[in-house]
Amino acid sequence: MDPRLHALVVRGGGLCTWRDAVRAAPEWTIQAACRAGRLVRALPGVYLDAALIRSAGADVPVLARLEPELARRAALAYADGRGALSRLAALDVWGLRRQPPGEPVYVDLPTGSGLRDRPALVVRHRADFAAEPPQVVVRGGLPVTRLDRTLVDCWPLLPPVDRPGPVIRAVNDRLTTPWRLVATLAEVPRVTDRAALRGLVDRLVAGCRSPLEIWGYDHVFTGPGMPAFTRQTPVRIGDRTIYLDMFAEAERVNVELDGASTHGDPAEREIDLRRDALLDTRGILVVRFSHRRLLANPGEVRQQTLAILASRRVSS
Repeated sequence: MDPRLHALVVRGGGLCTWRDAVRAAPEWTIQAACRAGRLVRALPGVYLDAALIRSAGADVPVLARLEPELARRAALAYADGRGALSRLAALDVWGLRRQPPGEPVYVDLPTGSGLRDRPALVVRHRADFAAEPPQVVVRGGLPVTRLDRTLVDCWPLLPPVDRPGPVIRAVNDRLTTPWRLVATLAEVPRVTDRAALRGLVDRLVAGCRSPLEIWGYDHVFTGPGMPAFTRQTPVRIGDRTIYLDMFAEAERVNVELDGASTHGDPAEREIDLRRDALLDTRGILVVRFSHRRLLANPGEVRQQTLAILASRRVSS
């Protein structure tokens, strides 16, 4: 390969555009590199170092034979500064779901860009889109759609069982908020299975932070006799801030739902006992229900919770 062309590809992390290549070296050297199998056209105007392309069947597109980060950079080079990674590609860059091999790169572009889908590349044109803030942020050096829009856009693309996980994790990791998701849903009126997404967001707004808490909210801890629990209530004790899962303020009762793997480690159990003892110094009774018991005997859990709350009202 021509040394000038080789240096350009190295600086580009394994890729270059035709426009930059003809500025660096004569056109015939680019054509010669392609004929020799040293450079491969991945997308119109985008060329790659052939050594970076994994072996696969002849029917597998070049973009699908690249490492994900390189495939995304190639797609962005094709977009030529006008696009951003979106949907499942953006969700991977946000660290909320890894794309499996063979899944296409998704890019959003403004209407009228003139670019279209290519093998292993899905292009969406949006009339309201501009590849700049606030619609786009840079993460890991790559422009991606803002997270709340990414989560809403990914909802129909994931299997139903996998849809809630990234949304719940994004809120728990404080990458976004339930209220931002509410606002984004209002901006995107057409979403497949919209009611389920809105129901999930409503429960996150209410303070639920796990699938178990959502199940408990729906089946046990709401309805006649139950107080309006406040969720994730901060309590400051000394130099510690403890967040209460479900706090009945009038009765000074905190209900904790222990996940399926909770307390498998005695050290973790000891941490919880110390935490509960600290809360007791503030007059807060901690009531814990296991994952198994909550799912197997929701009626019993409900009745026991109501009885505990009633006894606290009498004693106060």
